[in-house]
Amino acid sequence: MAKPEGPPTKLIAQNRKARHDYEVEGTVEAGLALVGTEVKSCRDGKVSLTDAYAAIRDGEAWLLQCHIAPYSHGNKQNHDPLRPRKLLLHRNEIDRLGAKVAQDGRTLVPLRLYFKQGLAKVEIAIARGKKHYDKRQDIAKRDDARRMQRELGRRR
Repeated sequence: MAKPEGPPTKLIAQNRKARHDYEVEGTVEAGLALVGTEVKSCRDGKVSLTDAYAAIRDGEAWLLQCHIAPYSHGNKQNHDPLRPRKLLLHRNEIDRLGAKVAQDGRTLVPLRLYFKQGLAKVEIAIARGKKHYDKRQDIAKRDDARRMQRELGRRR
C-alpha cells in the first residue's frame, strides 16, 4: 500500500535569485497575516519576492517590500501592494532569529511563498551575503558538474 503524501502545497512565488546572492544557513516556515484581497491576489499568483526581506521590530517579525499586486476585481478598499505584513511565529522562534540576525552580515530573506492546507506560508532563510568571487566559484562548480554529467551520458 502506498504511503499518503504530505499536505498539499501550492507554490505562489519563489525567490530564485536569493540562493545566488546569499549563502543560506537555515530556514524557518512562518505564517503570513494577509487581508482578503491579498489572499485573492496570491491565489492568482500576482506576487513578487525579488526585493523582499524580513525584519524583527519591537519583538515582532515583519515581511517588508513584498509586492502583492492589487486584486483586479477589488474595490476602492483594495490593499496597498507594498505594505508591511506580519509574520506569524512563536516567541522563541522570533528571539532565536533576532539573535542570529544580530550577528554580523546575516539577514532574513524569503525564499518562497505558498499555500499549505489553505493557509499562506512563507519560507524565511537566515542568510549571509555572498561576495562576487563566491558567486563565480559557484558558477564554475555548477558548470563542471554539468560537463561531467554530459560526458558520463555520452559514454553510456
